[in-house]
Amino acid sequence: MMQSRDLARTIAQLLDNKKGIDIEIIEIEELTIIADYFVLCTGTSTVHLRALADEVELKLKEGQSLPPLGIEGYDTGNWILMDYGSVVVHLFTEDTRKYYSLERLWSDAPRINAGGTDPSIK
Repeated sequence: MMQSRDLARTIAQLLDNKKGIDIEIIEIEELTIIADYFVLCTGTSTVHLRALADEVELKLKEGQSLPPLGIEGYDTGNWILMDYGSVVVHLFTEDTRKYYSLERLWSDAPRINAGGTDPSIK
């Protein structure tokens, strides 16, 4: 079983491979029981968000035998939430991400380097 931090980094890399924008990993394990990490990512359209969600779901099922516990918002497509237990993935359109501003809400939480070479991954 993959560790939470490694899972968050893997998801960030999958999102980057599909041209996700402004990918950020937020460590929340000391602040809440919801999860250990949030992975935030912006997509260019609802079609792009669905492609990002599909990629994460497919690759984690294939490579790690890890299906999501749940997916919300796939049909509406402005904010897709994918629950992997210890890691929750938030996929937003740009306007929706600005509106809900999870980075601001969790501003006291540490950010984790995704380990990639792409500077768009924080």
